[in-house]
Amino acid sequence: MESPVCLIENIDGTLRVVQEATEYLMRINQPVVVVAVVGLYRTGKSYLMNKLAGKRKGFALGATVQSKTKGIWMWCVPHPVKEGHTLVLLDTEGLGDVEKGDQKNDAWIFSLAILLSSTLVYNSRGTIDNQAVENLQYVTELTERIKVKAPSASSAEDDDAEDAQFVQFFPSFVWAVRDFTLLLEIDGRQVNEDQYLEHALTLKKGRDRRTVDYNLPRECIRNYFPTRKCFIFETPAPPEKMAHLESMTESELSPSFQAVAFDFCNYIFKESSVKKVKGGLPVTGRMLSHLAKTYVETIASGGVPCLENAVLTMAQIENQAAVEEGLQVYQRGMQGLTFPVSMEEMSNEHRNWDSQATKTFMSRSFKDDSGEYLKTLADAINKEYASFLLKNEDMSEKVCRQLLSELSEDMANKLKNGFYAKPGGYELYCSDHDNLVAEYRKRPKKGVKAEEVLENFLKEKSVESNSVLQADKNISEKERKIHEEKVKAAMLEQEKKAEEQKRLELERTLQDERRSQEEKLQMMREKMEEDLKSQRKEAERAVECKLKEQRDLLEKGFKDKAEMMSQEIENLKAERPKEDKSGNFFTNHLFPLIGHGLQALSTVYQYKALKKGLGF
Repeated sequence: MESPVCLIENIDGTLRVVQEATEYLMRINQPVVVVAVVGLYRTGKSYLMNKLAGKRKGFALGATVQSKTKGIWMWCVPHPVKEGHTLVLLDTEGLGDVEKGDQKNDAWIFSLAILLSSTLVYNSRGTIDNQAVENLQYVTELTERIKVKAPSASSAEDDDAEDAQFVQFFPSFVWAVRDFTLLLEIDGRQVNEDQYLEHALTLKKGRDRRTVDYNLPRECIRNYFPTRKCFIFETPAPPEKMAHLESMTESELSPSFQAVAFDFCNYIFKESSVKKVKGGLPVTGRMLSHLAKTYVETIASGGVPCLENAVLTMAQIENQAAVEEGLQVYQRGMQGLTFPVSMEEMSNEHRNWDSQATKTFMSRSFKDDSGEYLKTLADAINKEYASFLLKNEDMSEKVCRQLLSELSEDMANKLKNGFYAKPGGYELYCSDHDNLVAEYRKRPKKGVKAEEVLENFLKEKSVESNSVLQADKNISEKERKIHEEKVKAAMLEQEKKAEEQKRLELERTLQDERRSQEEKLQMMREKMEEDLKSQRKEAERAVECKLKEQRDLLEKGFKDKAEMMSQEIENLKAERPKEDKSGNFFTNHLFPLIGHGLQALSTVYQYKALKKGLGF
């Protein structure tokens, strides 16, 4: 992406996703690291984002008191450190814009930045004093703007439990303080940037209204953003040059400012994680597009964005797309066959492309715990396989009939010219007939209908053979009967070969389906185990963050608040996925697929029969 584009428009207080931007995201199949910057208007947010993009120009930098960014703008660039990843930069509309004067709209912009990002950068000017913290008032409204689970008749306790879950899904937090002019000291003691931030977020003891109001935004920041980092920037240039910051070269900027900017970018590049959704699933650009649409449409309709609903909606879209993508892999692969082919080759190709299709599906699908979409793919592949089997049979029959027609042309001419209508003619006829069958069998690439077509051919020629036999005066009645029995025996033998070919085809198809189902079950089990592992890791991280916060409260003397966190921690532990040592989880979820696999063979032949117009 050469320059930023608007992802979410904000027109007269109405938010709307921009199709051009979402279409661009839809083409990104790589995992995305999403960094969003928020803050008061005209605080230099866009400069930091341009710096992360490695460009001097890109996001608009205003030199006046007017905000230059409206809505949320996006810039997608290759990640400078993580190969195979895309860095998505989101520059948000300035909060507290006097021209807009709509705090509710600001709150939604702030909420969307949190919902879409894996790292949230809060940009402010001056110092982190009480006013700076209070400017982050939107953080106190997040429980009203974001829901973890689908709305239900939940109790206040359930709401509190959901509040505690925010830590699992919220981004890491970076506070960037611009134009800092003070000394980094607390009570005469020198501190670093992170200690400065933590001091600013320290709670006060007391239960009076003033203390509660003071603590509320700080508690929210501490609870929702356990991973916190601070960068303090001095003024980059003299005041008279600040209006031309975009056109200034690096050498014209303050060395100390450049050093912090370098550290800031380095931290973001190395420490910002891939965006993930509920369940620990890494998000691609395509999935980020779905999330943006879902969240914005929910807000526009007057609803509250719900993480669970958004993931379920995205799962339905992605899983259906995964089915279609997997089916396309199978179709393209099988279309490379030149019919007719042997059943062995047909079987090998089917197994190969069925496996490739399933892997493609697995790489894109998620939350298909019941196997519904995997079964849909399997059913679609069975239909396609039945169609390819019929094409192969039709082409085999056509090739075999054409071959027999060519090989029997000489015998037909001899018969027409009366060559066999003489004493000893039947012996000549049998010799030519045997040579024809031998030559037919020698010819390669006849396909799966070779024996059946030959059987029908011999039946058609039996009347002709009998006529030549009856007309041969050199053959006695006894010899005639012996020849007739030989013909019958040969016909019976050919019929057995044709039936054996059909049996082998049936057996091979059955083996293919069994192997296919076993492979699908194994793939699904591995995927579900990986998903559970990610969920456990996500939950354990949330528990550890809460425990760390609890220890910090105890150290600072907030025993009551620390004790109140105990229930939150227990709730998080209770929701943590357990290891399935008994195997019951997989049995309950994968068993339906086994039953589906047992029906697959009959399904293939039903499709074949239906395509032939036989019905059932």
